[in-house]
Amino acid sequence: MTTTSHIPPAGEPWPEAGDYPPPVLPPAPPPEGTAPRRPAEPPLYPEFPLPPTGPEGPASWARRLRTLPGRTWRGRADDPRWVRPALLALLAATAVLYLRGLSASGWANAFYSAAAQAGSESWKAFFYGSSDAGNFITVDKPPLALWPMALSARLFGLSSWSVLAPQALMAVATVAVLYATVRRRFSPLAGLLAGVVFALTPVAALMFRFNNPDALLVLLLTLAAYGLLRAVEVAGTRWLVFTGVMFGLAFLTKTLQAFLVLPAFALVYLVVAPTGLWRRVRQLLAGGLAMVVAGGWWVAVVELVPASARPYVGGSQDNSFLSLTFGYNGIGRLNGNETGSVGGGPGRLPAGLEGAFGNAAGGAPAGASPGGMRGGGGWGRTGITRLFDGDIGGQIAWLMPAALILLVFGLWATRRLARTDTARTAFLVWGGWLLCTALTFSFMSGIFHQYYTVALAPAVAALVGMGVDGLWRARHRLPYAAVLAGTLAVTAVWAYVLLGRSTDFLPWLRPTVLAGGLLAAVALAVAGPLAARPARRADGLADGGAPAGRSRLAGRLTAVAGLVGAAAALGGPAAYAVETVDTPHQGSIVLAGPAVQGGFGPGGGRRGPGGADGGPVLWQITPQQDGAPDGAPGLGLPRQDGGRGGRTPNGGGGPGPYAFTGGPVGMNGLLNGAKVSDEAAGLLKEGADGYRWAAATSGSQNAASYQLASGVPVMALGGFNSSDPSLSLSAFQQYVQEGKVHWFIAGGSLRAAGGEAGGTDTGPGGPGGGSGRSQTAEIEEWVTSHYTARTVGGSTFYDLSQSPTS
Repeated sequence: MTTTSHIPPAGEPWPEAGDYPPPVLPPAPPPEGTAPRRPAEPPLYPEFPLPPTGPEGPASWARRLRTLPGRTWRGRADDPRWVRPALLALLAATAVLYLRGLSASGWANAFYSAAAQAGSESWKAFFYGSSDAGNFITVDKPPLALWPMALSARLFGLSSWSVLAPQALMAVATVAVLYATVRRRFSPLAGLLAGVVFALTPVAALMFRFNNPDALLVLLLTLAAYGLLRAVEVAGTRWLVFTGVMFGLAFLTKTLQAFLVLPAFALVYLVVAPTGLWRRVRQLLAGGLAMVVAGGWWVAVVELVPASARPYVGGSQDNSFLSLTFGYNGIGRLNGNETGSVGGGPGRLPAGLEGAFGNAAGGAPAGASPGGMRGGGGWGRTGITRLFDGDIGGQIAWLMPAALILLVFGLWATRRLARTDTARTAFLVWGGWLLCTALTFSFMSGIFHQYYTVALAPAVAALVGMGVDGLWRARHRLPYAAVLAGTLAVTAVWAYVLLGRSTDFLPWLRPTVLAGGLLAAVALAVAGPLAARPARRADGLADGGAPAGRSRLAGRLTAVAGLVGAAAALGGPAAYAVETVDTPHQGSIVLAGPAVQGGFGPGGGRRGPGGADGGPVLWQITPQQDGAPDGAPGLGLPRQDGGRGGRTPNGGGGPGPYAFTGGPVGMNGLLNGAKVSDEAAGLLKEGADGYRWAAATSGSQNAASYQLASGVPVMALGGFNSSDPSLSLSAFQQYVQEGKVHWFIAGGSLRAAGGEAGGTDTGPGGPGGGSGRSQTAEIEEWVTSHYTARTVGGSTFYDLSQSPTS
């Protein structure tokens, strides 16, 4: 044994101290006669080491690309080896589920498919989001969601698959981003569970296989949440700028809906970011500037380009994108004052239709009204339970009670942590997303569709994943086992209620989910506290005094109960999601899952109380003859029926054998457009190269049907609602004289019972609000009185290349 005579002065470290950390001493034994100390309980949300950032700058790109395959397969170095294969399997399963049978939905929402077709043929139409390659009018949203579809159509040719596949791939990307966001602070279990919950959400299975803007909106907002949580970790300005860019792009996807979660995100960063207050303020200003630039450049171009050099801004009443943003697509959605919309305001119907639904004020009987409108407002009853009622609950609400319970639990469990704790920050971010969006949807009086609730799916999934992660880690502690069991029991009972609204759908599933969920909850509450003890003593007892063998048995029982509980909690939404994937969806208003009491039927009709025999009725579903445009004049009679909203029995791209004619949303093909025969499509193609527009017709859905069937531009007079003052009669006559339009297709401009075409008093432009006849109705009246009708394939054409009669 060697020694040294050098002893450092007091307070001076040994020369080798940096290489030899001090030994870990065992805890001091308890005083004699006292009970042994129990080890400290591990925290509910322990800190996980963040993945290394790696080298930065252009010099590192080659290395990053070279190591990408290995890093993709292996994942984080601290992850167990099963984690990354499990994630890749989840992404592959999501891709298979969402891509399977994708073309069965035909053109899905023809309104957006026609714009994608136009963008694949004309770069000007691509930039502005025009409905046609002739650039007459745009869709009523910014164009960003159309660009992936149009580029796909340019690359692979126009087809239903090329239009819808980008949406399905966005679902895979959203699951990956959601996993990465949750996993940064929580366990792999939390990230994987969040991804599974999102993929099996019925409304996600609907909208990520459909071509509305909502899929891209959800992906961009999930990326914004990821950027915000990365920014909070180190008070990083770069990540906050990234978040602002994502919000700006989301604005170019669906305007102001992108900003519903913005106040919560900004407030969270302002409070919890680990830096000084004024630096936080400056960083938020930088993120806001990035948002304005990312979302405002396109708006500036549209507003600065002369109106004569660009298409009309669809959905607006003054050809201004700003007024569209803050009016019809903005404040009007909240207060119901939507000039140019269906009915012109909350609870209003066009003149002549008020009495048709038993309400002199223009509304429908309590609980039912046309076109998805019911109760106290034009678009449904508002209130705190709105998202849990009727057919809305089956879209998103399966795990919303659990998400709210777990949000409260997460905030309570992290209450004593530091202001900058990232676990609590995650609960604040996702909880703020959920509450801001849910409350807005619950109380907005304007246009509201059930599929809007897809915006809640990432928040619900993340809260479930994070909350279950903490509770499962603490399942051996009785209070937390009780919370976990109670959350599961509430979820099972609520699934039983939701499944009861579709009594003919898998009748065995309802009692199975209830029984499995309740049994699993009891097992977790009883066996959980006996299992998962962190250590065993030499005498064969667990640290809590229970025999080790009993603890092992309780652990196995808890694991089985956890699997059964997960299956019960996800059984209902999974069945709805699979049924949604297996069912074609077309039209403007679509629903996930099977038909429910008070939901939509074939072609878009709504079921509700008030039938002759006291049972449910289906408002205004009438057989549609071949070639007849959806929304032909006349009122159908209520009848007993079932079915699914927005879906067609024929599974093709057309609207099928039903037309919804019972209210404003059925007029002018507002739901599904026209069924176009081969003869009519062939007539449009003849000589189309000599005209800017092969035809003009009323409403964007009708125009889209003819355009997609023929492949030639069709002018959509009046835009989506046929109410936009997009073209005056004199301007249309000028187009005809210049030989720019070949045919006019009679589309049945708004006709109410007892009224003339377009003769409503609901607003400027006819169905949307104002006084006097709409410009579209004036054009149709002039054409029908000066040109000879010609019926081809069930459609009525007027040849505008002929000289008009006096």
